Amino acid sequence: MEIGPEFLLGLAGVSATLVGTFLVGVFFYIDSDLHRRLATSEAADRYLRSGFRWVFIVYSLPVLVPLALAAGHPIWGALVFIALGAVLVVASVDTVRRILMEGGAGMSRAIMINEWFTTAAVLVIVALPWVLGGWVPEPSAFIPSLLLAMAAGFTSTAAVVMALFDATMGMPAREPTPRKRRGGR
Repeated sequence: MEIGPEFLLGLAGVSATLVGTFLVGVFFYIDSDLHRRLATSEAADRYLRSGFRWVFIVYSLPVLVPLALAAGHPIWGALVFIALGAVLVVASVDTVRRILMEGGAGMSRAIMINEWFTTAAVLVIVALPWVLGGWVPEPSAFIPSLLLAMAAGFTSTAAVVMALFDATMGMPAREPTPRKRRGGR
């Protein structure tokens, strides 16, 4: 099956949109009172940092690999995939190590379940292009891995968002601050 540069650039564009949306969410979360209230343990905070890093890396695969494939010979896409795949494996090991620490995923069982599924998905993501396409896979052999990477990033984003919503359910509402009147009255 022949994959054209239009498809590859479209795939990179969709993933870049997901990265941008995730980045905005992370900045809002870091700047919020919720972050300060939920940082109950250093292990949980370190896990969240590691998890956010993992999501950026998993989203970078479907951004950078299609750009490399669209711009040049399939070997460039394979080299970019190898480099990012190695970084993704290392990041996966780091997140698993952190989730196993006491209090690491104390926020949510959904995060822990998602972590195990996405770790298994990383093994498939990294191996699939070579299983489908040999030593120098054609661009079409990368597509299932890139789509799986986007899905893993999306489910991880959704798991964190839902865990944060669940964490706020028991929190007391903040009192609104009174406004000052104009004119000195």
